[in-house]
Amino acid sequence: MSWFASLRRRWRRPAPVPDGLWRDTLAALPFLAALDGAELTRLRVLCQHFLAEKEFSGANGLVVTDAMALSIAAQACRPLLHLHGPDGRPVRHPPDLLDWYDDFVGIVLQPGAVLARREVRDHAGVVHEYTEALAGEAMDGGPLMLSWEDVASAGERAAIGHNVVIHEFVHKMDMRELQVGEHPQGAPTLPDGFLNTRDTRAARAHWQRVMKDAYEGFREAVALAERFGGEPPWLDDYAAKDPAEFFAVTCEAYFVSRERFGRGFPALLTLYDGFFNASAAS
Repeated sequence: MSWFASLRRRWRRPAPVPDGLWRDTLAALPFLAALDGAELTRLRVLCQHFLAEKEFSGANGLVVTDAMALSIAAQACRPLLHLHGPDGRPVRHPPDLLDWYDDFVGIVLQPGAVLARREVRDHAGVVHEYTEALAGEAMDGGPLMLSWEDVASAGERAAIGHNVVIHEFVHKMDMRELQVGEHPQGAPTLPDGFLNTRDTRAARAHWQRVMKDAYEGFREAVALAERFGGEPPWLDDYAAKDPAEFFAVTCEAYFVSRERFGRGFPALLTLYDGFFNASAAS
């Protein structure tokens, strides 16, 4: 977003989040309990600006309440807490972290999952059509769709590493630098000095190497479970679809079930600490 947007944030006085509503939101999202007082204050400020910048609309008769909007804001802003700016540099004004989400305004809430028609062309050129149930969808340069049924169960689903809000907003991070015709690859802009790498090229190479190893290992585990009756992975096997989905699904688990995630993906834990949480990586 332009410098004008940053200046506008400095002048804006977004509506404060009522204390009672904030407490209720935190109680419904127990994975936020690990945050300390300063982090919760920072998260609350981010939420206030997020709510001032985004527009919520309900579909199929769903009425969006303040509680629903705040729940989404809190989950969407959680990955931003210790993040660098989308240019790779630290931000001086915390609300400017919302630049990561600056390519869209609208958030559409559906009561439940949405059935979408899909087409895929195989290696022989044959087009196959199928129907996919979507709990959320992030469109490059466009609005974001979420199933309220899935959002509302975020507290319970954290135990299995699921969080549809974080999933879709991480997709937005991944899409931010895409050129026309490109597809997300699970490779967002890395911070300057990422994990003590010497330059941007070395940082990118390290990210790609660790992600590739983890992705291939996960796909192998899924294949063993499906073909030979092996123990299925803890994470949703949707992560085996492609690198972008692997990034989004593993980020869900990283934020909502960190200890369990770290046991299954120790190399990714270090990688994501370096990206999302510089203090944990230092």
